[in-house]
Amino acid sequence: MSELLVVGATGSIGRHVVAVALREGHTVRALVRDERRGRQFPQGVDTVVGDLTRADTLGAAVDGIDAVVFTHGSNGRPPGSEAVDYGAVRNVLSALRGRKVRIALMTAIGVTDRKGAHDWKRRGERLIRVSGMAYTIVRPGWFDYNAPDQHRLVLLQGDRRQSGTPRDGVVARHQIAEVLVRSLRSEAANRKTFELIAETGPEPDDFDALFAPLDADPRGAIDGAHDMANMPVDGEPPSVRADLEALFEHGPPAG
Repeated sequence: MSELLVVGATGSIGRHVVAVALREGHTVRALVRDERRGRQFPQGVDTVVGDLTRADTLGAAVDGIDAVVFTHGSNGRPPGSEAVDYGAVRNVLSALRGRKVRIALMTAIGVTDRKGAHDWKRRGERLIRVSGMAYTIVRPGWFDYNAPDQHRLVLLQGDRRQSGTPRDGVVARHQIAEVLVRSLRSEAANRKTFELIAETGPEPDDFDALFAPLDADPRGAIDGAHDMANMPVDGEPPSVRADLEALFEHGPPAG
């Protein structure tokens, strides 16, 4: 059993993560913006109030946790994309103050397309990779566009499906949650980044067998295994470069 913090717990994926984590025997803590939103969760879920855009409000959320699942997200437009997609990751890492936990981060298929909508999600991925934490980064396809018989999970790498439509791949919300939670206890999932889609066939029962064939992200790399090198660090905003440098050299930035 582990103490698990769910970031984005009230969202469409986060609610499934809470349910799966409880079923798997985790002690679940849900981060919410206000106390009233915590009433939707089943008995036994601890709720803690905090603001993802302010690291100084997240101390209670991360106190004593063993793992974090990030399912938060913005509409992809500034300023929310920077403050939420990226800022939430930076601020939770800051609040942890270098304490090691297991992390599962959800971003999106097509996150490396450089069309603008996903750049801050990709920057959030980079923070996780250089943080020194054990992690899994999951890039799901289009939520719940799958057919009734389409539950066989397929894990891809390199992020080459970038049409921005369901042609890139589809997957059920509850299966995204299952993969995120199952990755936390799987050494086969550690330091791996992948796109998650579903094809025709039944749901899997052996998740280690899904994770094992994937290539791990190279140690010290800021991008996922097989990702295109199309976002050079020297072209990044100064604040992002400073965050990466702080994580490389000194542990999580102060905020």
